[in-house]
Order: sequence, then C-alpha cells, then structure tokens
Amino acid sequence: MSGFALSAGSAAGVPTSRLDLAAGRANMGGVTAASLAPILLVVGDEELLATRAVTEAVAKARSVDPDVDVREYQAGALLVGEIAEMLSPSLFGGRRVLVLRAGQDARKDLVAALLAYAKNPDPDVQLIVLHLGAAKGKAFADGLKAAGATVVPAARLKGHRERVAFVREEIRRAGGKCTDDAAEVLIAAVGNDLRELAAACSQLMADTDGRIGAETVSRYYRGRVEVTGFTVADAAMVGDVPAALEALRWALHVGVDPVPIADAIADGVRTVARVAAAGRGDPFQLAGTLGMPAWKIRSAQQRARGWTPEGLVRAMRAAAECNAAVKGGSDDRAYALERAVFSVAAARQDGAR
Repeated sequence: MSGFALSAGSAAGVPTSRLDLAAGRANMGGVTAASLAPILLVVGDEELLATRAVTEAVAKARSVDPDVDVREYQAGALLVGEIAEMLSPSLFGGRRVLVLRAGQDARKDLVAALLAYAKNPDPDVQLIVLHLGAAKGKAFADGLKAAGATVVPAARLKGHRERVAFVREEIRRAGGKCTDDAAEVLIAAVGNDLRELAAACSQLMADTDGRIGAETVSRYYRGRVEVTGFTVADAAMVGDVPAALEALRWALHVGVDPVPIADAIADGVRTVARVAAAGRGDPFQLAGTLGMPAWKIRSAQQRARGWTPEGLVRAMRAAAECNAAVKGGSDDRAYALERAVFSVAAARQDGAR
C-alpha cells in the first residue's frame, strides 16, 4: 500500500511548530466526533497554509481519538483498490483520517470513486483532499464542494495588505495583539515568505508579553535590518554621510552583496521622488494611490524634507550610475557605492541652497 502512517507530532512529515500547537490547543475546546468535517477540501498553492490545515485537522481528530489511524497518499500514484480499506467501515471501530495530496492529479476512476463516496461518507472516516485550485482537476474539487465538503482556502497571498493581515492573525492566534505598523515593519525586516513570517511571529510571542508594536519589532530585528542597504540609503537621503558610510562598510564587512545595496539606494531616491511629487497628505490615503505601505510613505515624507526637484534628478542620475557600475562588473564595487553615497548627499545639500 502506498500510504504511510503519520507520527503524532507531525503532518506530511512537517514538524508541528509552537504556533501550530498553540493554535491547535486554542481550537480543541468543544471538539467532538460529530463536529469533525467528514470531507475537508484544502484549496490553494501556499504550502504553509495547506500544511497547517492538515496539521490542525489531524490534531482535532486526535483530540477525539488519540489512536486515530492517519494515512497519507499522493493522488496521482493512488489506485482505487488501495483506498478501499481506509474508506470502508471498520470491523474493529476507531477513527481514520485519509490525507490525499495533489488531488488535481487524481485519475478519472479514482475521482469517480471518491465523489461517489463523498455522497455518503463514513462518519468514522475523515477525508482530507489537498488541491491546487487551478484548472487541472477542477471537476474533482467542484464535485467535492457540491457534495458538501468543508473548504479551507490556502491560496498564496499576493498583496501587501494580505500579508499584513496574515502577520496580525498569526499573533492573534497565538494569543497576542499586533498593530498594522508592527506587521509592516516585520515584513520589511523578514520578507514575504510566509514560513519565515510565521516563525518570526512565533519567536516574538515567545520573547515578549504578546503586545507587539513597531518599536518591539524594530528592537528585535534591528540587527537584521542594519546589515541591508536600506540603512545606507536612508542615511544618504537625509545627508548623513558618516552614518551612511559606516552602515555601508559594516554591510560589506558582514558579507552583504553590493547589488542589493545599490538597489536600495536607487529605491530610496525613487521612493522620495514619488512621495514628494504626490504632495503632502495622509500616508494611509496615499498608500492606495502610490502602491506603497503607509509606513514607507510616512518615512519617505520625513526624508523628503530639504530636497528639491533638481536635487532629486541629480540623485537619480547618481543612483543609476552606481547601479551600472555595480551590476556591470566594476573592478571596485565598494568604491562605486561610496561615491554614490557622497553624490546623493551632495545633491540634497546643493538642492537645499
């Protein structure tokens, strides 16, 4: 048989994190056999969300029956006869959970058998089907929905606001509170990968009292942010050459590649130019127009003070020259970055005269 039993602390071979356990404990209250969905359809291509859906479903099943038999299969390699035993009534009783991954790859005969089963599922069996949600195998997913399957969305997050909401929900699930600004600062420091964001949220909850603000995130992730090019760019944009050079030399010393530093300088100039051109206004109202998070607009508004349109043009030219030198294989990329720092700061000072 192609299935295999899952260990008590994992689903799909993925260790259960503290955040998953906390969420599981939070959802265990009041769970009964009758409350377990006989068919669970997890739709989407975000691995973290899909894995979590399986983890939590298995945890709920084990809260009802610690000896539940959990098995996992790949739909594309599964034959109809292989799941007959799992889906048929058991002579010895006991709950069973069948996890079917890559449901979009299931063969037609397997799809037909599972859709027929879905019309009258065994109350002691929970069928969990993971499906990417695309056109391939759509009839299978639609059939399960029509049969009354409980649908859990697991689509990849695409927009910044969705990731902010994800971070806030991660903290809330773990029993804490998180502001929008804190979530945005965390995303800026950690990046967009949901696994890294979830791990960062878990660590913040473990190290704090659970009330997460922007200052809290900055304090814990300051070291990580300081070795990026954005610290260099921010200092150069306000004309603080010593601070910019110190950050630049430290970033290069710890191994930060020159290319993202050059990109950060160019991004810093472009961001200030766009925000300055938009005029003064509420950052949250400008966020939709400019396509930037409110915290970034607020920061750019502060750095825009002292800049003139002519100065920004000169700074953009300096940033472009730096990018060309760094990405074009300059013999001394560190020198190209230092020259850009001086040029950007000089453009600001010249424009302010």
